[in-house]
Amino acid sequence: MPDSQPPAERSERNRKKLSPFELKKLSPQERSRYLAYEEPPKHVSEAVSATHKRLVELKKARIRDSAPPSDKEVEEKNKYDNLIGQLKAAESRNRLRIMRLRYQANRAQEISHLIACQPVALKAVRLQALLPPYPDTKDRGDRLDKLDRDRVEQLLEDTEGLQTNRIH
Repeated sequence: MPDSQPPAERSERNRKKLSPFELKKLSPQERSRYLAYEEPPKHVSEAVSATHKRLVELKKARIRDSAPPSDKEVEEKNKYDNLIGQLKAAESRNRLRIMRLRYQANRAQEISHLIACQPVALKAVRLQALLPPYPDTKDRGDRLDKLDRDRVEQLLEDTEGLQTNRIH
């Protein structure tokens, strides 16, 4: 008669309780299958319940904290964002300035090298005059004195070319 029951019911009813020594003998997969249907130890079930309580409290705290921010908080955040934007812009300008200075120094070094490698001193002087190592950034202003300025204006006003034509 015992064989007349289905196998699933027979295995549940005939399941034996394993001792810790027998449990250690099982392979990890068999031990996992066996322990999956056992009641967890008291310390494990307490830890699970404590975890569930913490999760519920965290969910309540998030709901509480998700209230819309006050006007003061919004204003402080805007000030902070503005300050961060200004700092990032200043850092960017500084990086560009450093890159520009590095480029100018490398360019000046290359030009100086080209000038130094010229085979004849006259060619070196000519190249240096035509291609200075550092660009002249100073505003030279008006380089003409009063007499030169008057002479240039007279030449510009001479529409007939009387002062510049030398053919007689």
